[in-house]
Amino acid sequence: MLSAEKNARLTQTGADTPGGQLLRRYWQALWPACDFTDEHPKKRIKVMGEDLVVYRGEDGAFGCVTERCTHRGCSLYYGFLEGSAIRCAYHGWKFERDGRCVEQPFEPKDSTFKDRVRQRAYPVQELGGLLFVYMGPLPAPLLPRWDTLVRKDGTRLIEIRPDLTCNWLQAQENTADTTHTYYLHGHTMAQKGIKWESAAYYYRPIVSYDFSLCEWGITKTLFYGGENPGEEIRPPLIFPNILRIPEGRNERQHWRVPIDDTSTRIIVMQFAPNETGADEPPQAIVPMQYMPDDKGPDGEYALDNFNSQDRMAWETQGAIYDRTQEHLGVTDVGVVMLRKLLDEQIAIVEAGGEPMGILRDPAKNEIIAFSTHSLNRLEAVGSGAAKTS
Repeated sequence: MLSAEKNARLTQTGADTPGGQLLRRYWQALWPACDFTDEHPKKRIKVMGEDLVVYRGEDGAFGCVTERCTHRGCSLYYGFLEGSAIRCAYHGWKFERDGRCVEQPFEPKDSTFKDRVRQRAYPVQELGGLLFVYMGPLPAPLLPRWDTLVRKDGTRLIEIRPDLTCNWLQAQENTADTTHTYYLHGHTMAQKGIKWESAAYYYRPIVSYDFSLCEWGITKTLFYGGENPGEEIRPPLIFPNILRIPEGRNERQHWRVPIDDTSTRIIVMQFAPNETGADEPPQAIVPMQYMPDDKGPDGEYALDNFNSQDRMAWETQGAIYDRTQEHLGVTDVGVVMLRKLLDEQIAIVEAGGEPMGILRDPAKNEIIAFSTHSLNRLEAVGSGAAKTS
């Protein structure tokens, strides 16, 4: 179990908190680019407790500013887009996408006041049809070129899951908890008479399991027994808040983005490779879909799919799980490893250092891939730049 102080340290996401400062060293998934249209070029999006306005400028590039105008607090969501800038609807102060104030109507023409005023703004990049925001100190690191975002031998689809009513760490700890798959998924499906191949796969005796640190986070290994024994090295838990998981031939990558301390947005990139492995023309638009709610008409969790089962486990722990009350067993070694890693990386940032997994060398960021091999075995390809098979 953790102390109340340590629990807060690991779960808080605000800009003035240790955990929030760590999370701001990483690019966070923001929203699908396709959802910004000529009719609706702006969206309000909250990330780590900060109310943001994200917009596609008249020049086609994306900007991100805090919602409240630094002049007198009016919402910039109602502002006017002009070129790459946004102009407040209240008094017309105009801000470039980097936050510079470039116009202040009605101020003296020779005033230099605008040069001393900035709107807080954050860099935005698009990759694979998905927007990412960096909210930490500059210069920003490279946006990781995960293979799900840059592979050319297939198509992409972005899923938006129903927002979680709980802290982000509850979802991410689940990724470091490999044994939950037997009961939460395999056994639950069996009890409901649902005969999915993936459910049967997880409904096998778990003989042993192992965890180890790797370049991207934590590698997870399971050994199954029974009639279909095998070794499985799952894709690593990508630190701090990414799940990578194969589903058949498809590859999925989940970003667990804190909306605030008690709610979480899950954005999933699904990559479906073609049969030949040949490059395809780029998708003009990467589509998005909203996933349905996982609860039934009575408000209870349906538990008839993996998403509903996971959501039940995470949300019923409470808005912020009180880890002072838990009793961990030996199967929780991965969870303990994640918490220790999180605490250590927070301390590195507090000491002025750079945490793990930050990319600044383009040569290591051509493509970051995890390829599937036989015997249920998955392993990272290379240490940064990699080729997909």
